[in-house]
Amino acid sequence: MTPTRRADTPTTARSAADAVRTSVSGSGDRFWKHSDFEHLSALGVATELSRLARKGELQRVRKGVYYRSAPTAFGPSLPAATAAAAQALTVPVHPAGLSAANLLGLTTQNPLRTELATTAAKPPTALANASVHTNRPAARKRLTAREGAILEVLRDRANTSDLPPHETAQRLLEALAQERTYQRLAVAALAGEPPRVRAMLGALGQELDVPDRLLTRLRASLNPLSRFDFGALQALRHAPEWQAK
Repeated sequence: MTPTRRADTPTTARSAADAVRTSVSGSGDRFWKHSDFEHLSALGVATELSRLARKGELQRVRKGVYYRSAPTAFGPSLPAATAAAAQALTVPVHPAGLSAANLLGLTTQNPLRTELATTAAKPPTALANASVHTNRPAARKRLTAREGAILEVLRDRANTSDLPPHETAQRLLEALAQERTYQRLAVAALAGEPPRVRAMLGALGQELDVPDRLLTRLRASLNPLSRFDFGALQALRHAPEWQAK
């Protein structure tokens, strides 16, 4: 059942503002919409999102949609116009290619056309100006944009990174070390990502000392006779144990 929005009174508006401020300040780079706070006072939500935009803590990208940036090696992350348009979609969309590498702070480059990936069979018409990779595994539906971007970088063997191999690996390790990120990606990878992605996740996970049960499942999913091109991640300490060429 959809939660009922609370009536607009001074008290509920203040409570809503407090809740919005706490949620935004505790988040990484992501989009925020009024609909993210449907159970709160509409007046309080709108007022606080506007206030945070005036303070520079959020960027207003279009009506009802705001963006919170995160620091990267190249300065604050920026929302692509196409990515902002993607917020209106009902199908999951993640950054891909150079767009994914840029989101993760691996490059300053942006493609001429924003690159995205979706679980849909066809590119959404709202993303006509983007380069969209379709038919990604359905398990990605529960991932955040950043988590999806990590999988896309691994699909590309991290060759979209402009950083030296050891710095590329370190940034991915830092991203994967965030709470439950590795676990969520390991589960998603087992549900349809290419074997090379599962192998690279295994090598990264071993370096992070993640629980053996996750590594065991990833290893069991690989053909022991196969060898995988790890690209820019070839120098990972445990790459040979994960069948890197």
